[in-house]
Amino acid sequence: MKILYTFLCFVMLIPSCFSQSKEKESVILEEGVSEQLAHFRKKQVSDVRYDMYLEIPYKKAEDINTRLNLNLTISDLSQPLYLDFKEKTSNIKSIKVNSKAVVIVHEKGHIIISPEALILGKNKVEISFIAGNLSLNRNDDFLYTLLVPDRASTLFPCFDQPDIKAVYTMALQVPKDWKVLAAAPITGVHEMVINGVDFMIWGFGQSDKMSTYLFSFVAGEFKSVKKETGKLEMTMLYRENNPEKIQVSTDTIFNLHKQSLDFLEEYTNYKFPFQKLDFASIPVFQYGGMEHVGAIQYRESTLFLDNSATDSEKLNRAKLIAHETSHMWFGDLVTMKWFDDVWMKEVFANFMADKIMNPIFPKVNHNLQFFTAHYPSAYAEDRSLGTHPIKQRLVNLKDAGSLYGAIIYNKAPIMMRQLEASMGKEAFQKGIQKYIQKYANDNADWNNLVEILDDETPLDMKKWSEVWVNKSGRAIFTDKIEYDSKKRIKKFEIQQQAEDKSNNVWPQVFQIGLVYANDIKVLTVNINDKSLALKEAIGLEKPLAIVYNYNGFGYGVFPLDGNNLNYIADLKDEVARASSYSNLYENTLIGNVPADKAYDCFLKGVQEEENELVLRIASNSLNTIYWRFFAEKQQNKVQKQLEDILYQRLQGNLSANIKKTLFGLFSSIAYSDSAKAKLYQIWNKEIVIPGLKLNEDDYTNMAMNLAIFKHPKADEILEKTRTTITNPDKQKRFEFLLPSLSKDESVRNAFMESLKDDKNREKESWVDVGLANIHHPLRQESAQKYIRFSLDLVDEIQRTGDIFFPKDWLDNTVGRYSSKFAFDEVQRFLKENPNFSPILKRKLFQATDLLYKAQNIKKETE
Repeated sequence: MKILYTFLCFVMLIPSCFSQSKEKESVILEEGVSEQLAHFRKKQVSDVRYDMYLEIPYKKAEDINTRLNLNLTISDLSQPLYLDFKEKTSNIKSIKVNSKAVVIVHEKGHIIISPEALILGKNKVEISFIAGNLSLNRNDDFLYTLLVPDRASTLFPCFDQPDIKAVYTMALQVPKDWKVLAAAPITGVHEMVINGVDFMIWGFGQSDKMSTYLFSFVAGEFKSVKKETGKLEMTMLYRENNPEKIQVSTDTIFNLHKQSLDFLEEYTNYKFPFQKLDFASIPVFQYGGMEHVGAIQYRESTLFLDNSATDSEKLNRAKLIAHETSHMWFGDLVTMKWFDDVWMKEVFANFMADKIMNPIFPKVNHNLQFFTAHYPSAYAEDRSLGTHPIKQRLVNLKDAGSLYGAIIYNKAPIMMRQLEASMGKEAFQKGIQKYIQKYANDNADWNNLVEILDDETPLDMKKWSEVWVNKSGRAIFTDKIEYDSKKRIKKFEIQQQAEDKSNNVWPQVFQIGLVYANDIKVLTVNINDKSLALKEAIGLEKPLAIVYNYNGFGYGVFPLDGNNLNYIADLKDEVARASSYSNLYENTLIGNVPADKAYDCFLKGVQEEENELVLRIASNSLNTIYWRFFAEKQQNKVQKQLEDILYQRLQGNLSANIKKTLFGLFSSIAYSDSAKAKLYQIWNKEIVIPGLKLNEDDYTNMAMNLAIFKHPKADEILEKTRTTITNPDKQKRFEFLLPSLSKDESVRNAFMESLKDDKNREKESWVDVGLANIHHPLRQESAQKYIRFSLDLVDEIQRTGDIFFPKDWLDNTVGRYSSKFAFDEVQRFLKENPNFSPILKRKLFQATDLLYKAQNIKKETE
């Protein structure tokens, strides 16, 4: 049976910037997609349609032969048509333009089609080629595309820029028993025998309009489930095989999508904009999720939870689903013009996800959830030498992956919440609805949104956004308080100074709590300048303590009395406790509070806190101080006490959420002989802690910790774990990690050396864990020789890895150190590489922020 499918690819014409004279100015061709090329192509081409037929073989090592028909309208022939294809020239088999064969011209990642072969108006380009493998994520029995932000051109010839939206039709020829998922509905299935081998050909209808980075498909040995959720039938592909997880999670996953859809339709006043909302659960997925039109992809471990899951894990799953569903409106329907505004789609996805959680989790303190989800991560990058504005300059799309990070994912929602508070919720929502309506199925930038919001508020939006969006860093707040003879406040002044000593001023709203013996007086601060006299405080009695950022709305480092910290654990308000613990940690990092005093305060929190989210802040802060800022002598001094406190509290009558959090801290420091013995007994199920719910993944993590802690039976523990893992994907992961857990240093060395080969780095989430095992604080004496090795590889990591991998690579190698040796290695590397990529240098500074700060803090603890 002969089946004809047309293939469409984005045609990219790149002449830009013409002078006003008759003489034309040629586009300068370079690797990637330059702004000049993007601007010209946006004017040159329209009505783009990609039609593809891909032949996927049984063996992942074999080529994927592909045919593409690209239909488009051309309005300018002053320059060639440039199609992006970042693959070997030998992968291109033939090209026809308007039914005539043309010579293959392929330079700097672009197929160049001469104007002589084209006509003004409708054109058709037919290309036969071997699909690129870089972004196909091929496994033995499944594959999936991941093309954000500029990886579509590594797969097929296209116009790989967000403001040239297109429609797609596609057919996939795959092994017979495979399932498939793509942007459009399936229109037909045909069986075909090729050289005695059975294949299925799946045809898809025409997709909705989308940018290239949102095009995707999934194919492989998946299970499939469909559910009718209101007006929309959804399909999920998954590989999870744990019956409990499948039973407990499936309905919840579908319901969370429906609840997110319902909320977003009402909030935006715009119906779900696409033909379908299906999704695939992928065990090795690099991110939490990716918002492909009609075919969202998720990391499987986040979606499928069992009865041992904590409230935080359930909330994180719901937020992830709400985040990706929000992208259907914010990113997919309305897309940024250029990737310098990639933060816009992410801020709205996170911001809307936080709103969606309110009705879904009515018992959760959502102000607390917002604070714990965003502030620690935002501070971690914004306080570093690698900080950057929310909106960043992007000259070439090939560098777009470097824009991603905690600033756009976590600082931007904080900014947006401040904006909503300043404008008022109704005015803000009205502006968002106008924005969606005006730019639906199109592209918009931040200035377009500012213009709309400006009409809804007396706030000077351009001035307000200048510092929040276009400047980096955060405010350091100080105060001047004077009391009269009756110990009443006669002066209360607040000042802010940019951490980088610039003149930046962050207009913001937050609360201050004045703590008295039987009451807390809460004052609202609305600061728009470098200083503010808080008149409302005049005449009030001197408080026992002052809690800055009481409601968790403010962004910066706030005053803190390092000699009076005991009140924090006793604050009744959960957000106030979380904000105070966070503020204590930030004050410790900038040298305002000694590390040992901060540790004692966090230890009290670990002993007494009964809110899981607040406990996580205290627990994580204590863990960081213990491993990063305490010298070995001080670690040895407090380890037994910490171990005993945690183990004793685990025996108490506490919620499962609290116990799981406490156990996580215990298992991370259980390396003394007595703690190892307890951890082994728990792993071996000789001891059962009442109320502590553990699953197979928890036992796997315990086994890895016991190996790193040099338990005498480490080999036996690892072997038993390997043979008892029931999920084949997780078993492959564990076998990959085994060399990084070995007690034999030469085996661990071989693991590190193997990562020179990009084929061994394909499963990036696995590599991250392996690196963390190698560079664990207890192993750093033997692993530190690989610091320079890791730094030398990072440039290649950026070229071959996905967007988060360079930072993750740095975080899990040099970023795990606190030593003077590691600090010197970084300085030596930077000195010997004066032309090191500024983008990667920023990532390096973010990853090594605690290493830099440790050089001063550890001196105090030694």
